[in-house]
Amino acid sequence: MALHPGLKALLHIKDRSTSQWILTDGSGDEVTMNASEIEEGQEVGEEIEVFLYRNRQGGISATPMIPHILPSEYGWAKVLKVSPREGAVVDIGTTREVYVLPADLPPVQELWPAQGDHIFMTLRTDRYGDLYGRLATEEKVLELCERAPAEVYNKDLKARAYRLLPVGSFMLSVPENYRVFVHETEREAEPRLGEEKTVRVIDVKDDGTLNGSLLPRKQERLSDDAEEILRYLENAGGQMPFTDKSSPDEIMEMFGMSKAAFKRALGRLYKERRIVQEDGWTKLLG
Repeated sequence: MALHPGLKALLHIKDRSTSQWILTDGSGDEVTMNASEIEEGQEVGEEIEVFLYRNRQGGISATPMIPHILPSEYGWAKVLKVSPREGAVVDIGTTREVYVLPADLPPVQELWPAQGDHIFMTLRTDRYGDLYGRLATEEKVLELCERAPAEVYNKDLKARAYRLLPVGSFMLSVPENYRVFVHETEREAEPRLGEEKTVRVIDVKDDGTLNGSLLPRKQERLSDDAEEILRYLENAGGQMPFTDKSSPDEIMEMFGMSKAAFKRALGRLYKERRIVQEDGWTKLLG
């Protein structure tokens, strides 16, 4: 048959049955399309561009809703639902949903995409003509990504993870399509496949790709450290035997931060009049 599922085709409207239109390529091959999908005013004999897919009866049907992803063409597909048995069901912009099978998803199920995430992928058909999603390879991403300008250094970008490895997360910024690598030391937790995160650019490489970080900036970390000290004080009844004179070992053992970070956080709390230090103790005010 000349008409194959997963492809676009320019067909003629041949006839109409009770609930379907009959479309033909002019060589004798025909497919059906739901009558409700014909635009008002279209008539028998007119040409129409459609997307072909394998229907539930095993035949080929058509829809005028052309997906934004096609075989050999790549794009972001929104995840509609996920199940351990079927994998991820994604929206490609047409009437047919597409599966990304479990074998194509990360081996660790906790890193599978969640509803609302987006997968960077193309389409493939199996030997029966059923449509499935295929994740973009690293080679394809390098081919499709845009060169990032030097001006994005230290900027924040929205990016989605498209490849997960123990050494780090590979991401694409949206909508710029810059490739960003986040080393494992530059993240507190590994993002899911397709999860969107805010990435800080820490290096613009000669080839136009980026290195990024998912860790907060220094001033943001100070706020986190200060919040941790406040929580400790509240749980300890409003006072603690730790000050900026405490030893680095004591501070690291109790708070998991360096003495410099501890002092900066205390200084911030002191300036905000949240604490006072007296006789070797730090106390909450108010």
